[in-house]
Amino acid sequence: MSAHIPVRALGRYAAGDQGIAPDVLWAMETHLEQCADCRARLADASDGDTMALLAAVWVKVDAALSAAEPATVRRRWMPARSVRWVTPVLVPWLVTTVLVVLVALGFDLAVAGRGVAPPSLVVLLAPVAPLLGVATAWTGRLDPAHELVVATARAGLGMVLRRTLVVLVVVIPVLAVAGWMVGASPARWLMPCLAFTAGALALGKVVGLPRAAWGLALLWATVVVGPSIVTARLPVLLTEAALPGWAALTVVVALVLVPRRSGYAELR
Repeated sequence: MSAHIPVRALGRYAAGDQGIAPDVLWAMETHLEQCADCRARLADASDGDTMALLAAVWVKVDAALSAAEPATVRRRWMPARSVRWVTPVLVPWLVTTVLVVLVALGFDLAVAGRGVAPPSLVVLLAPVAPLLGVATAWTGRLDPAHELVVATARAGLGMVLRRTLVVLVVVIPVLAVAGWMVGASPARWLMPCLAFTAGALALGKVVGLPRAAWGLALLWATVVVGPSIVTARLPVLLTEAALPGWAALTVVVALVLVPRRSGYAELR
């Protein structure tokens, strides 16, 4: 190559010509690294092409923006503040809980129509019925926004209690109506229900809320529900004589839970 790159070759290089031979291209770039004059000439040659290229690009961008339809704004079905009270996945679990209670109610009514009097399935399931919803109150596996919620200043036991209250507000009236239809007093199942809910929250601090809720529900089904159905007798744990014990257990669990309330902020 001569002392300086020819004007025509420099113009092809500035325009990004793909037809330049690789060895010639390598030689030109090597020369440009060492020659300030050719670099200055390249800058002058590139200015016009660069401005023309930018102008063409802007024309295409403006045309595309003009032709594009306005973006539709997706409205949240749930207000942002509601995440303090309800998780996005809570509704399906609440619906499932209500369906389970209705199935138990149908079973009780069908059996009562035949003149048989086994233990009420509604009463047997009532103590652990809220646990399906409680399991979703604080879980990273079921809540897609859990990591964002954990990072907020309001994360912790207070938010878990609010979400649990929503579960109880929905489930307890359904249980009350079902119990009334089968002639079962709320006194039999309300305190066990609250005790199991408090117990799930306390154990959730250690093993995670979903595991605690499902574990307690499985334990109750194995130890109480199954044997009661087999023996056709109402368990002692659901008699009025057991109510003071359930009340005392609820208070003890609450006293254990409150001092450790900060742990839920770190629980994933």
